[in-house]
Amino acid sequence: MSRSLKKGPFVDTALLEKLESLNRANEKKVIKTWSRRSTVIPEMIGHTMAVHNGKKFIPVYVTENMVGHKLGEFSPTRLFKGHSGKLVADKKAKPE
Repeated sequence: MSRSLKKGPFVDTALLEKLESLNRANEKKVIKTWSRRSTVIPEMIGHTMAVHNGKKFIPVYVTENMVGHKLGEFSPTRLFKGHSGKLVADKKAKPE
């Protein structure tokens, strides 16, 4: 279920304050955040957010296409190493 339109998008208050202070000073610094649940708003465009994935901070440069999505969508929490298809195929091809 989506959030009510009258409430507007959710953005963590600490993150919003940091963003507003950078926009007032016209600065471009990396903003560290643990708030993966915050929605990307138009004020974030052009900033780099360091989003925590549970282990480290992943830098995410916010573009216009990201507005409306959550910050957590852009910093994956799991590392896919791939399937062992080639190893299995090599063992079947070489009988021992």
